[in-house]
Amino acid sequence: MRPQVLKHLVDDAPRVMVVDGSKLVRKLIADVLQRELPAVEVVGCASIEDARMALEAGPVNLVTTSLTLSDGDGLALARLVRETAGQAYVPVIVVSGDAQQHLEQRRFTDYVTDYFDKALGHEALATFIRGYVQPETIPGATILYVEDSRVVAEATKRMLERQSLNVLHVMTAEEAFALLTAESLGRSSHRIDLVLTDVTLKGELSGLDVVERVRVDFGYGKRRLPVLVMTGDGNPLNQSSLLQAGANDLVQKPIEERLLVTKVLFQLRLARLNEKPMVR
Repeated sequence: MRPQVLKHLVDDAPRVMVVDGSKLVRKLIADVLQRELPAVEVVGCASIEDARMALEAGPVNLVTTSLTLSDGDGLALARLVRETAGQAYVPVIVVSGDAQQHLEQRRFTDYVTDYFDKALGHEALATFIRGYVQPETIPGATILYVEDSRVVAEATKRMLERQSLNVLHVMTAEEAFALLTAESLGRSSHRIDLVLTDVTLKGELSGLDVVERVRVDFGYGKRRLPVLVMTGDGNPLNQSSLLQAGANDLVQKPIEERLLVTKVLFQLRLARLNEKPMVR
């Protein structure tokens, strides 16, 4: 089955706004984006006021912003984008060296769609943005999916399988650990590329236990085996504990297909960005 075309933006030639106080950073990001996406139009802005004028001049399809700007911060800019007529559903990506800390402390607001750690570099940022603009799947990549609701699991599996991803669905954390153990011992025909787990599971173990076991007991780092946790829990402390335990990212429930697919594909691409052959 061919992957479903899942466009996040309606334009074939999207306008991407890059907001950063450094002219050099804006140019570096623009150069990489234009190389990766030749049809893109990059709108560089140094401040919130520059961004306001650019938004008045015409719609944009995606916004990246640093957290610190000369006349405010990236969160204020995200709010401006949301409140600007016609911009309500534009992805707003915060680019920061402190993104993970801010995420763990739940400082980002509902106006922010996603975050990116600038330490990963501009090439990875271009890959990340392309995930929103022109998502590219990795056919055959294997997702270990832990979900105890068959109804939810079937709907989510369809979302992933539409992208030609192979989904191994299990109902409990214990079943997931059995598959991971078999792989670690070389007794599995699959290489598991990503773990997707609900935070609430039947039995004694939870999604948090899955994260902790993957990171501590199995010793897999975030690049080798990304873990995404699906949660409907809005408690900042609970969300923070998942990220501090080693989850790569959270996916809020109810699941929005485009965002789920974007996050999954980005983590898969990032894991393979500088991948070296593994010695088993």
